[in-house]
Amino acid sequence: MTNANRLIIFDTTLRDGEQSPGASMTKDEKVRIARQLERMRVDVIEAGFAAASPGDFEAIRAIAGAVRESTICSLSRANDRDIARAAEALAPAERKRIHTFIATSPLHMRMKLRMEPEQVLEQAKIAIRCARQYTDDIEFSPEDGSRSDEDFLCRVLEAVIAEGATTINFPDTVGYAVPEVFGATIKRLRERIPNSDKAIWSVHCHNDLGLAVANSLAGVMIGGARQIECTINGLGERAGNTALEEVVMALRTRGDHFKLELGIDTTQIVAASKMVSQITGFAVQPNKAVVGANAFAHASGIHQDGILKARETYEIMRAEDVGWAANKIVLGKLSGRNAFKERLRELGIALDSEAEVNAAFARFKELADRKSEIFDEDIMALVSDEEHAQEGEHYRFVSLAQRSETGEIPSAKVVFAIDGKEFTCEGEGDGPVDATVNAIEKIAASGAELVLFSINAISNGTQSQGEVTMRLSRSGRIVNGVGSDPDIIVASAKAYLSGLNKLHSKIERVNPQQ
Repeated sequence: MTNANRLIIFDTTLRDGEQSPGASMTKDEKVRIARQLERMRVDVIEAGFAAASPGDFEAIRAIAGAVRESTICSLSRANDRDIARAAEALAPAERKRIHTFIATSPLHMRMKLRMEPEQVLEQAKIAIRCARQYTDDIEFSPEDGSRSDEDFLCRVLEAVIAEGATTINFPDTVGYAVPEVFGATIKRLRERIPNSDKAIWSVHCHNDLGLAVANSLAGVMIGGARQIECTINGLGERAGNTALEEVVMALRTRGDHFKLELGIDTTQIVAASKMVSQITGFAVQPNKAVVGANAFAHASGIHQDGILKARETYEIMRAEDVGWAANKIVLGKLSGRNAFKERLRELGIALDSEAEVNAAFARFKELADRKSEIFDEDIMALVSDEEHAQEGEHYRFVSLAQRSETGEIPSAKVVFAIDGKEFTCEGEGDGPVDATVNAIEKIAASGAELVLFSINAISNGTQSQGEVTMRLSRSGRIVNGVGSDPDIIVASAKAYLSGLNKLHSKIERVNPQQ
């Protein structure tokens, strides 16, 4: 393979993926995901948008200090303040990139920026000059590129390359593109712009029409792009982004067609998928390509017979190649503290102190007494619960008793703490979960609206912990609360209180939409 056939995988789970309503992550959770992305050998990790909030800045800085092998990137608008803030956050990184953008479509320039095209052109050039003070690795994106005037795009992109932009990202910001047109547009831009060969071309596609992966691959094969921007599980605002696991496995499985070189360790894909799902509370649908629970399941007798005779009859890739075979039972109630610490290390979970390790191990032992088989997902869930407890929660679950019987009104008695003071409340409802939420609200009186409620089994079998996600909305703010427990009613109470904690937090995330 020549260098021209090397494809760069740019993961933006921690930035664009976090723009999904309710998907905001803590700094420690972001670092955990970044370490997993590094183990997967992702080329570039877009860690956040440094100017969006102090929390985003600190998360980028922590990731820049923790990750050594991948390039760490921060998004910034095309202004001096944002770029300087990005550079400050990226300072500890071994490899750093500043990704700056400005809208170029007539609609965005007129309605959002309230700028004339010539002003946008000049601002784009100034932004690249500013970024060059801090790094030689600079990416530029013309926001809403797929709805921009092509002649104007040529002028802007030629100018920013001349100023020193080393990557040109062509974003389909609103998921409007179709593959043939999208790929052909990038091809024309590269042909028309005299200095196009001085930069690597990239694609960033949204999935509003279900075409993000197809558009990205067309951008590569037709347009000649050599970087794909994507997220784990296709996470992202609205209908999401290009799914990393899908483009990577398409390129790997159909290497005969694409003939491109990738550096990704595909055996880490399932672990990354499960980690992101568990941290964000966004469950993966069973029939999701590559990482869904049914991705390698066969129900048809004809298919089962074929698989038993020769796997290749109905499987185009091996489950173990994406990490499914690694999902084994690893610990039990007799496992010791050192084995537990080693498994945390293998899962990419770094706790800050021995006290945190001891607390997590105590929770592990408690869970092992209730559940004989402990899976990786169980460990990730209990550590996530422990991290939330370390954050000084306003609301904290203590205990629950509930009663439900056919023909009777379900009832629940919940004990929970508010700033350390315990309260006992009782409620009734249409079911045990409804009764539990009604009981909590008698004391909390949050005014929150429950807009989504889902339960997923963390592992296999009836002993599995239930992982509950509750999406709450209040005053235009949307958050996801997540709770896990072998008792799904207890998990529901934990999830509801987790959501209330996030609503109680004063930290808001305000990110640009790209």
